[in-house]
Amino acid sequence: MILVTGGRGFIGAHTVRALLDLGERCVLGQRAAGPPPPLVSEREVRDGRAVVEPMDCTDLGTVLAAGRRHRVTGIVHLAAAGMGASAPLDELSANTAGLFTVLRAAREWGVGRVVVASTIGVYAGVAGPSLREDGPLPIASPHPIPAGKKIAEVVADVAASSGLDVVTARIGAIWGPLGRPSSPFFAAPRLVHAAARHAAAGGASVSPAAPGEGGTPGEAAPSYAGDAIDMCYARDCGRALALLQTTATLRHRTYNVGGGRAVANQEVAAAIGRAVPEAGPVLLPGRSPGAPAVDACLDISRLREDTGYAPEYDLDRAVTDYVGWLRAGNRR
Repeated sequence: MILVTGGRGFIGAHTVRALLDLGERCVLGQRAAGPPPPLVSEREVRDGRAVVEPMDCTDLGTVLAAGRRHRVTGIVHLAAAGMGASAPLDELSANTAGLFTVLRAAREWGVGRVVVASTIGVYAGVAGPSLREDGPLPIASPHPIPAGKKIAEVVADVAASSGLDVVTARIGAIWGPLGRPSSPFFAAPRLVHAAARHAAAGGASVSPAAPGEGGTPGEAAPSYAGDAIDMCYARDCGRALALLQTTATLRHRTYNVGGGRAVANQEVAAAIGRAVPEAGPVLLPGRSPGAPAVDACLDISRLREDTGYAPEYDLDRAVTDYVGWLRAGNRR
């Protein structure tokens, strides 16, 4: 069975779904008690293909206990302290301790491979439109999340050098079913959520926002048409991580997981307008004051060449799928 830590979470649930679709069985490790995510069917739970296990990744005992109940053959490590839930040093400490615990368990169980989640944020400060895994990274980080992921990458590399098969996945901006309605890093989730709500209420599109106001109902900040970021739909992200776990031979230790291009807010708004014509968002013109001079994207050549991955959801298909998910009554 493949252990997915944080398996009831956003990216974790999509990774579990993709692994199940590949014929794998999964242990969903999660600190908070609760049912399997809605992407997992009741039949898969009854058949033992997907099993939720209580697990605190900072506690080696709870992790090893899961290994006594199930034969774990691989790990996708996605669990992390909630963003902003604690002081930055406490968050870094918990996440680093969790990684060490998972790597110790992997060594004891003799697992085939551990996939460790990193982030596109580790590239902050790197110049150039295409972000490649073989380029040097700056030591400084503008936010605790990329700082912690850089620590994780160093630890993962040491573990790989000592004999474990450890692969790091630098994950881009992920959006889609089960994700947060609003992200501090990009506009797409809140634009789609606002459009789905507005359509459900029978409303129409709204005028551009003034600075500090939202461009669609419920938005907390303005969205500028020209702002862009590498976006990857959640279903594609889960499949990429599943392929990194299950592909027999990988030639590298680090892989970018993203869409492979920078997508502008105006493209997202146009796709929403095609999916929900009565609720297309209206954006502020131009780019935000803090926008970078060059919109960088993740180079996903390694991922494509080694696993055969290619995104299945273009922007129109992703927006249509996401709006349909929300209009079906799903809150996230």
